[in-house]
Amino acid sequence: MPKDSASPRLDAQYAFLMEADRLKTVERANQVMDRSRFENSAEHSWHACLLAFLMAPLASDQVDLSRVIQMLMLHDIVEVDAGDHPIHILYDTDDIAVREAAAADRIYGLLPEDLATTFRAIWTEFEAMETETARFAKSIDYLAPALQSIGAKVQLDEEREIVAGNLRRGRAVKTKDILPELFAFTQAAFEGADTDPTLAQRFAFWCEADRLKTVYRATPIADGSRKENTGEHSWHIMLYALTLADHAAPGVDVDLALKMLLLHDIVEVDAGDTPIHGAVTPEALKAQEEAELVAADRLFGLLPSDQATEFRAIWDEFEAAETPTAIYAKSIDRCQPVLHNLADDGGSWRTYDVKLHQLDSRVGVKIARGCPKLWPYIRAKCEPWFVARDAL
Repeated sequence: MPKDSASPRLDAQYAFLMEADRLKTVERANQVMDRSRFENSAEHSWHACLLAFLMAPLASDQVDLSRVIQMLMLHDIVEVDAGDHPIHILYDTDDIAVREAAAADRIYGLLPEDLATTFRAIWTEFEAMETETARFAKSIDYLAPALQSIGAKVQLDEEREIVAGNLRRGRAVKTKDILPELFAFTQAAFEGADTDPTLAQRFAFWCEADRLKTVYRATPIADGSRKENTGEHSWHIMLYALTLADHAAPGVDVDLALKMLLLHDIVEVDAGDTPIHGAVTPEALKAQEEAELVAADRLFGLLPSDQATEFRAIWDEFEAAETPTAIYAKSIDRCQPVLHNLADDGGSWRTYDVKLHQLDSRVGVKIARGCPKLWPYIRAKCEPWFVARDAL
């Protein structure tokens, strides 16, 4: 493609986003709620963002929710290099801090200088836990593993012992003064005692959302080792929206776009995923749309009425794709699968025998609508793959 001032910047943004994809292969000690496997740090980051959004009414006026969500999106990216460290195993904390700082230098350093400075500052603020915003974000991160264990239908004795220790003397105790209502709810839920009914509704929604980690998409993760699930996809798409925000059109509210992408695929818990390149008839698409509306009614209906209205309105705006913010979010949602397929020597393009003109019509038009400068860059990366296979 012709070289211009935007290409080096996009190259750096792309390099960071693909490196961050490796977080999907960092395994944590927590299991997903259906106990089918251990959770990875990417889907944990998405689920923590969702918990923060759900518990936003508990935050003080000094807490910046948008920055909280950004902190939780970015907080574990250092684990690409440094790995995860389960709370029930003793580690040299000073050594971990050194390794994570080095990881932050390397990974955030892939970005253009302005973004590297911004993202690193968000991560550093989170780690320092000195601002009201960081304390709220850290509290969410500290309580999420306990709540995930409590929400699992099958309880494991060893895991319950870890949760009990965390709530009595571990880092979760730090949340008692920061988020007392959520700490009390977690403790009561763990002990099988009565819980606050409003928090119980939010928790029920959060537990249902965990099932998104077991909905698999046609697109692979970047290393091609397996299919991507919708929970980790949602986190990665949020990261794309934040990283590529300088390509958004005037009038786009990036913070709202992040919330849209946080929630956009929740309906797949019930309705499943529909591959864009699959052999989908108009009748099947109509049936999928109807299934997603029914899913939205059920899932958002689990929430307290005020949050049900708020979350559903965000989802509806995204689906309608009429506002500048929704158009941007929709465009970003189409970028990542293309780049993943390219990284995996075609990925789902090989599965569905996709031609370049189909990529243009099914994906390119949607990306160009919200991010007109992104599609020529992405298409130029993809075109040689299709040309080499005479798949124009």
